[in-house]
Amino acid sequence: MVLRDLTRADLPWMAQVERDLFGPSAWSESLIREDFRYGSTRYRGAEFEGALVAYAVYGYDGDAFHLMNLAVVPAARRRGIARTLLLEFLAEARAQGAPDAWLEVAVTNEAALALYRAHGFEDVRVRRKYYQPEGVDALVMRVPLGDAAGDAVVG
Repeated sequence: MVLRDLTRADLPWMAQVERDLFGPSAWSESLIREDFRYGSTRYRGAEFEGALVAYAVYGYDGDAFHLMNLAVVPAARRRGIARTLLLEFLAEARAQGAPDAWLEVAVTNEAALALYRAHGFEDVRVRRKYYQPEGVDALVMRVPLGDAAGDAVVG
């Protein structure tokens, strides 16, 4: 597996994966392009056997490090790719000195919930009907990171 920054040329692929995996609540290609252009978030991809199969989008707003999106195409699941991207996200959060890492996840996404809980994320609250248009609730999760030297042990 190879992790790398996504490029502008990867964005149509990402938008298609979004549509395939998340349906009506997927990020639109125009939203992806605008966010990518703005440059305040990091777009990381994972290649497996020479093909782009996963991505993570995250950023630091000076207060908290936030995982905004993590997705793996179905054919590449159960190979540790999501875990690898999550660990990279947590390592970068620590390197930036973030006190916490945050995310939202659909309450119906059992695989993601298990992954996040296995890496120390705790339930904070539920955002009712967060994912639209389906009206699916999101669970807000947080993991304390300790100081940049890594006081907290995660993963």
